[in-house]
Amino acid sequence: MRAALLILLGLVIGVIGTAQVMSTLAARNPMPKAVMHTMSYHTSELKQAMKSQACDAAKIQPHLLRLQSTATDIVPTFGIADQGFADAANKLQASLQQAVASAPASCAALAAALKPVGEACQDCHQKYR
Repeated sequence: MRAALLILLGLVIGVIGTAQVMSTLAARNPMPKAVMHTMSYHTSELKQAMKSQACDAAKIQPHLLRLQSTATDIVPTFGIADQGFADAANKLQASLQQAVASAPASCAALAAALKPVGEACQDCHQKYR
């Protein structure tokens, strides 16, 4: 009986210790998650504008600019020393630069501008997520 209680106590302490370690490891660098959340927010705002057919250039341009700005933080934030990752991030930045330069003023133009951006995101997420 005593041995069973000691084994059970050891398991409980092990589970609590593991949970604490996992929590600490997950909280050590929130920046990569923040960058992805910021990009997701601006992308969803642009998609919502297309869905509601409210693709006014003055409304969508700030979201495109924030996406372009945030995309420059990907490589230094994630710290992945892989040339493929850097190339994927550069592809995304180039796609966003073209989207901003095209200054889409209609939903069709915005959809066309965002297509290469979405493809660049998808390619990177398939390899590195």
